[in-house]
Amino acid sequence: MMKSLQFLAAVMLGAVLLLTLSTELTYRMAVHSIVNRTLIPTLLIYKDLVSARPSHRRPAVSSINQTLLRYAEIELGDPEERQRINRLLDGSIGSGSRSISSWRRAIEHDDLLQLPRPRGAASQRERQRQRHGIPFHLFHPRYTPYWTEFRRVLKYWVQNKRFHPRVMAELGDLVKTPLDRHYNATRTVNIRPGQPYRSCAVVGNSGILLQKTQGPLIDSHEMVIRLNNARIGGFQNNVGSKTTLAFVNSNILHSCARRAGCFCHPYGETVPIMMYICQAVHFMDFALCNASHKVPLLVTDARFDNLCGRVVKYYSLKNFVETTGKHPEQWSAAHDGSMFHYSSGMQAVMLALGICEKVSLFGFGKSPQAKHHYHTNQKGELTLHDYEAEYQFYKDLANGSLDIPFLSEVGIDLPPLQIYL
Repeated sequence: MMKSLQFLAAVMLGAVLLLTLSTELTYRMAVHSIVNRTLIPTLLIYKDLVSARPSHRRPAVSSINQTLLRYAEIELGDPEERQRINRLLDGSIGSGSRSISSWRRAIEHDDLLQLPRPRGAASQRERQRQRHGIPFHLFHPRYTPYWTEFRRVLKYWVQNKRFHPRVMAELGDLVKTPLDRHYNATRTVNIRPGQPYRSCAVVGNSGILLQKTQGPLIDSHEMVIRLNNARIGGFQNNVGSKTTLAFVNSNILHSCARRAGCFCHPYGETVPIMMYICQAVHFMDFALCNASHKVPLLVTDARFDNLCGRVVKYYSLKNFVETTGKHPEQWSAAHDGSMFHYSSGMQAVMLALGICEKVSLFGFGKSPQAKHHYHTNQKGELTLHDYEAEYQFYKDLANGSLDIPFLSEVGIDLPPLQIYL
């Protein structure tokens, strides 16, 4: 009898121990499952993290994404550029109080109508003024009538240099309305006031355009936006012949300002021009050319520039940490700030998203068998822009992604976008 009781007690004790062990294992498995579902590899290189030591915890993607967003919001503004802007606005240069008008009087007899490179004494004065941050040519008497307008538009632009994503919802008034007034008079585009353009083709300058004959397809769009006055003569079968908006950076207009009549119309004098400002001093070229142009010459809103900059910087940061495994704070030093600058194509695409019902991209992409530009041999831009980051942005747009940073705040439904390669 006693042995039976001892055996029964032993069995019950074993059952309790087994139940306790089972409960502990179940708890640990549940916790392990939760951890595995919650803590997933970061945006730093996935392959490396797979083989990482178990003692290293993996931060949540949302945490990494918030870090990228935070760094994308940091403005890399050039302090010297801000100083130049202040001097241009208050009319003084250098460390003293000598005014711009006094500098102008000092060179009023210089023959700079064609703005050649100054030599001798003029070159010395140029170096001095460049040290003060004011380009030499702005002091020529030809610009005297435009200083008031120059300061007005520059001041407005500076005041708008802030993050305001809902500027996308204002592009109808800022851009489409003046274009509609122009095209209503010329009857070259069938406009619908207050409504987006039915279809827009943004034509990039990549050499991949020469691999296909997409000219007729490009020309079938209601609006055709071309970049930086790219040549179309001799390439019509590949790039089309229709242009309804020339989108340029202000360096292009700066070159045009040196020509007689500020001519900047390779697509015809009835094609409007839209540009973004690369340097604040280029507002003088805008003031000069706007006085003579008979078609709209528009400047992108600084709030819109800020939005474009943040989107591209986010994608560039994301690409940087994925491919290098480095912390986002090392991005700026690695790129020396150069790859923060978005391309003209990227901003033209963003513009089309705000004024069109559907958007088509042509000539956006690279190929080992194709030149950087279909119409030139220059490659300088390859070091200025992070094209891979921009192409990933376009792919996300084409896939209808709802997770594109900053665009969830724009206040409009983004139109469908298709990429033609």
